[in-house]
Amino acid sequence: MSEKTTPPDPKPAATILLLRDGSAGMEVFMVVRHHQIDFASGALVFPGGKADPQDFDSALIPFLSGQHDDVDMRAAEVSAIREAFEECGILLAREQGSADMISGKRLAKLQEFREPMNKGEVSLLDFLQQQQLQLACDQLVHFAHWITPPMMPKRFDTHFYLAIAPADHVALHDGYESVDSIWIAPDAAVEEAKSGQRTVIFPTLRNLEKLAAATSVEQALDNAKASNVVPVLPWTEQREDGHYLCIPVEAGYAVSEEKMPERGA
Repeated sequence: MSEKTTPPDPKPAATILLLRDGSAGMEVFMVVRHHQIDFASGALVFPGGKADPQDFDSALIPFLSGQHDDVDMRAAEVSAIREAFEECGILLAREQGSADMISGKRLAKLQEFREPMNKGEVSLLDFLQQQQLQLACDQLVHFAHWITPPMMPKRFDTHFYLAIAPADHVALHDGYESVDSIWIAPDAAVEEAKSGQRTVIFPTLRNLEKLAAATSVEQALDNAKASNVVPVLPWTEQREDGHYLCIPVEAGYAVSEEKMPERGA
């Protein structure tokens, strides 16, 4: 008799929904995962990834502004900002002593650090020290918290954040983890997923629907600030007509259950 396999512990992770008001309404920046990435390959996703050990380093605190007091939440904020820079080139940061976000001109000179940081050749702390920058954690608004179910081989404990993309920052996918990128209206992304034009995984789709309730960046941020973030740990239920993937109703999503496709014989 074989022993029951213990599910892996979920790894801390963070995702960032960078927003802007376009000519036709609010847009969110999304990337297409490289097909060789082992999680959500080929899918349209928000920038993000698992936290690095360095994101938890208390030595970063002098180089942060408006950070959360809890160490894990602080690390999630750091992860979200670091991933946004490494993956799409937007950096939510200020010059030390300045109240303004760094300019697009300054950001352009920092792009050379993206690849070395992504490869672990330059640490985040060294980068911030050398460039005399502070990460603007106060620009993040907590939006959602999802935990991968125990039956999955790879599990993540992911915090989602909203942030305004600075107007003069140019978002560009990295060409490694992501191979394409787009500014898209949340409801348009939902429709393209439902029509089969794009691959969008369950948590991303639910959060796009939630985001689509707002028509402007200001409204999206206000909605998130007024909401209570309920952790979402999906589960499956076997019913007469098949398997269902379910999430807590109190999490506030428009859809709290979805029938799963039947497996092939």
